[in-house]
Amino acid sequence: MSQTFDLVIRNARCATAADTFESDIGIRNGVIEALGKSLPAGKEEIDAAGAWVTPGGVDGHCHFDQPTNDGTEMADDFLSGTRSAVCGGTTTVIPFALQQRGQSLKDAVADYHRRAGQKACIDYSFHMIISDPTEEVLSNELPELISKGYTSFKIYMTYDDLKLSDREFIDVLAVARNEGAMVMVHAENADCIAWMTERLLKAGHTAPKYHAESRPMLVEREATHRAISFAELVDVPILIVHVSGREAVEQIQWAQSKGLRIYGETCPQYLFLSAEDLGGDDDYEGTKCICSPPPRDKGNQQVIWNALESGTFDVFSSDHAPFRFADPKGKQAEGDQPSFDKVANGIPGVETRMPLLFSHGVLTGRISIQQFVSLTSTSVAKMYGMYPRKGSIAVGADADLVIWDTDTHRVIRNDDLHHNVDYTPYEGIHLNAWPAITLSRGRSLWKDGQYLGHEGMGEFLPCERPEPARPKVTHSPFIRESN
Repeated sequence: MSQTFDLVIRNARCATAADTFESDIGIRNGVIEALGKSLPAGKEEIDAAGAWVTPGGVDGHCHFDQPTNDGTEMADDFLSGTRSAVCGGTTTVIPFALQQRGQSLKDAVADYHRRAGQKACIDYSFHMIISDPTEEVLSNELPELISKGYTSFKIYMTYDDLKLSDREFIDVLAVARNEGAMVMVHAENADCIAWMTERLLKAGHTAPKYHAESRPMLVEREATHRAISFAELVDVPILIVHVSGREAVEQIQWAQSKGLRIYGETCPQYLFLSAEDLGGDDDYEGTKCICSPPPRDKGNQQVIWNALESGTFDVFSSDHAPFRFADPKGKQAEGDQPSFDKVANGIPGVETRMPLLFSHGVLTGRISIQQFVSLTSTSVAKMYGMYPRKGSIAVGADADLVIWDTDTHRVIRNDDLHHNVDYTPYEGIHLNAWPAITLSRGRSLWKDGQYLGHEGMGEFLPCERPEPARPKVTHSPFIRESN
C-alpha cells in the first residue's frame, strides 16, 4: 500500500447489498485496491463528507439502437443512452442484440457490436433476443455464443415478429439449462391481447387508454403461470421481466414458495405511473406512457412496492425503450392521433431509475439502503454473470461508484435529462436524491451537474455463466446433460 493511489475517496459512508460501513476507498488503475481508515494520499482526492457511496448501478434491461420492423427508430444509441445512464448513477448497461426472423443469431450479435461501435461511455454487455430458434441456433450458435460470454437471453410470449410457440420456448429452455444461461421472459398471452384488441378497435376504441384494456392483468398472469410451468418441467431458473400487476406477482410468489428458482424484475413505471397516465378518450398525450405490460391502477402500485420490500423481486430495471413523442419515426409514426395498437411501445427511464428508487424508496423508509443496492446493482450483476467485478464495493472490484446527494430538492424535468428523447413520463415528480458524482472505473463521468465523459470510454464485457441460472437439481431425465 506504499504506492500512491490514483484516487482516494475519503469519509465514505459505504453501502453494499449486505451491510454499511465507513471507510476511505483507494483506487488504482480503475480498480478498488484498498478499503480502510486513513489510507495513504492519492494523486486525486474526493471528500465524500459522510455521504452515502454505493456501487454504480447495473441496468440489466434497456434498449439502445435496437432495430425495428415498422419504420420507427429508437432515439438513443450507445452514446446518448450511456451518457444518460451515467448521469443518473448507472455505470453498466446490458441492452439487447435482437435476432430477426430468418437471421443468424451470430449475425444479430455482430450487427449489435457494429451499432455499439466505440460510442459507449460506460461498460456494457449484451443480452440476446431469440425470435427464430432453428436447429442451427439451438444446436450450434446459441451454445457457442454462451461460451463466448453472451450468457443471457430474452424470449417473448407476445408480439407476432418475436413470440415463440410453447414448443420453441421449451426447446430454448433446454439449451439454457445445458449451457448455464439465464433466460428472461416477457410474459403476456399474445392471443388474448389480439382478441381484446380486435374487439376494442371494432367498437371504435382507439385512444391510448385502451392499450391497458387490451392487456388486462390476467394476460400477464396466464403467461407468467405458463412460463413458470415450462421452467419447472425443464428444471431451469428463469427471470420474469417487467412484472406489472398483482396477479403476476402472486404467480411468482407461489412458485418461490414451492422452492422453484423463479426470479422477478419490475420497473419504475409500475411504481410511479398508473392507467390514468394513459389519458382519456381524446387524450393522445397518453401515448407517452404506452409500454407493455401497461401501468395498472393506482392501488396496484402498493402491491409492487410490497413485493420490492418483501424480496419477491430480485432486480429493478428501467426497461428504457426510447421513442420520441413528436416524431414521425417515434410515437407519432401513424400520425398525431394514432390507434393505440400502432404506437411505438416503450418509455424512457435509464437516467431516472436510481434517483426515483432512492428518493421514494430509501429516503421514505420503504426499503433499506442495502435493498436498494441489491435491486439496482448487486443482484443484477449476479443475475447476469458480472459479479464481483461489478455490483460491489470490495477490493478487486471495478471502481464504479456513486456518491449521493441526499439533500437535494429537485423536480424531474426532461430539459435536465441527457437522453435523446423529447419527454420523460416522470415529468414533475419530486426527488430528494441524485448522484453528486458518478465514477466509472475510477473516472468521474458526472460531477457537480456536469457530464464529463466521452464516447469510447466504455468497454464490452463478456459475462460468466451466472450462478442464479444453475438448475435446482443436477440431473433431469428429460434433459440431455452437457459434457
